[in-house]
Amino acid sequence: MSDGAVHPTPPGITAYIALGSNLGDAAGDDGPIQQIKRALRELRSLPRTQLVRHSSLYQSPPAGHADQPDYINAIAEVRTDLPPSDLLQALLQLEVRFGRRRLFRNAPRTLDLDLLLYDTRALHEPGLTLPHPRMHTRPFVLVPLLEIAPQIEIPGHGPIRALHSAHDRSQLWPVACHTPTASLEGVV
Repeated sequence: MSDGAVHPTPPGITAYIALGSNLGDAAGDDGPIQQIKRALRELRSLPRTQLVRHSSLYQSPPAGHADQPDYINAIAEVRTDLPPSDLLQALLQLEVRFGRRRLFRNAPRTLDLDLLLYDTRALHEPGLTLPHPRMHTRPFVLVPLLEIAPQIEIPGHGPIRALHSAHDRSQLWPVACHTPTASLEGVV
């Protein structure tokens, strides 16, 4: 029996997004932890997309260009009806709203959003490769992803549980301000 209410159908594709920050906002009001918390809240406003859950926050040293502050990282799981290229564009627009400037490769950043996985799709087009080409080697991506999606398989690399980098916590430190959430309730 129907209750008569119209219930929206949840978006259909599961995608995973890596979040990273090692700079505060231009006004100096927010540091990297606050930037990640704000970005997680902002993911709710993406069109045709629902934030499902996110990992704990982790601190990690910079990759590539070493002369910069440590990063705060997290992973978000979303459900979306956006095509992968549209989802990526929405993420890039969010980075710009947070003051992201691309000065050089691996430069410090106010917000970095990487589309890691889009269902089980493998994709190679200009500006977008899925799965993310380096995710399987990066503990700062795999450890938080394993936390929220321990059953996931990374196309071309197998189950996340079998990847050594998913268990390498030697350069990761949990940020004590947050615990993982399994729903929209309680997003930092």
